[in-house]
Amino acid sequence: MRILITGGAGFIGCNLAAHFTRLGHAVTIFDNFSRRGAEANLAWLQASAPAPAVIRGDVRDAAAIAAAARGQQAIFHLAGQVAVTTSVNDPRADFEANALGTFNTLEAARAAGTQPIFIYTSTNKVYGGMEAAQIVERDGRYTFADLPLGVPETWPLDFHSPYGCSKGAGDQYVRDYHRIYGLPTVVFRQSAIYGPRQFGVEDQGWLAYFAICAALGKPLTIYGDGRQVRDLLYVDDLARAFELAVQHIDRAAGQVYNLGGGPERSLSIWTETRPLLEALAGRPLSVAYGDWRPGDQRVYLSDIRKAKAALGWEPQVAPAEGLRRLWEWIQANRALFN
Repeated sequence: MRILITGGAGFIGCNLAAHFTRLGHAVTIFDNFSRRGAEANLAWLQASAPAPAVIRGDVRDAAAIAAAARGQQAIFHLAGQVAVTTSVNDPRADFEANALGTFNTLEAARAAGTQPIFIYTSTNKVYGGMEAAQIVERDGRYTFADLPLGVPETWPLDFHSPYGCSKGAGDQYVRDYHRIYGLPTVVFRQSAIYGPRQFGVEDQGWLAYFAICAALGKPLTIYGDGRQVRDLLYVDDLARAFELAVQHIDRAAGQVYNLGGGPERSLSIWTETRPLLEALAGRPLSVAYGDWRPGDQRVYLSDIRKAKAALGWEPQVAPAEGLRRLWEWIQANRALFN
């Protein structure tokens, strides 16, 4: 199968490229290489055989993405702006990268001549602040009082922040291109994805950012009280979800799936993550605390039953094991973070 991955030099993109190349598919990555670590990820991909093809381009350029999409049999659309804080500071750039970029890529798929499978990486941020969900504190962590299995795909959409709006617009466009044009599209509303080749920063990729700071002895600030809870999905488990969606596109087309670790693979961001990192670092870790950031959810957990039932998919990697693998990658690649 000929597969195009937009944002293919990013964290998730390069892992998907490696996964599908190993399966024998002809992979092309399309990336503007603006994100930190993209060139290093490309070098890693090119060190393996066969290496994916590379197109340096931007999804904001309709002609460039249309040319790249021509003849492709599947398009995984990952390219875009990824941080809430960046979207607040520059909402126009966020809109152009995410909403317009997704529209351009959908139009490119429609004109590709192959009716390609189209998988879009959306976000749990499309559910907004979830003010209607009751939250309680138990055992040093926040949790949902009335959603023991997490947030289902039927939860009302409530785009919050420019980032939520731009990703949500793409989410809905992708859904509708199946209804209106018959394009076999799938939306993955992803929770916290983590793993090797993730160059986490303070406002995106929090677990990798914490691990990088702990490994390199850099200062770390926790915003809020550290009891906030997120479900975590290791990148290899996400890659299998993409693989299964392609295999089962007859039932996945037009569908939306929440993808995360679910309640069983969740951590409070510091009260439970701290001891795991301290065990890996072999020393106590100290942090500073800051005020809650606007719109920060006290808890988000994905209800992943729909993906399990439809795709036969289930996460395999527990957070402690996934964090260990991430830690070992950071230690083996310390030069990349200097």
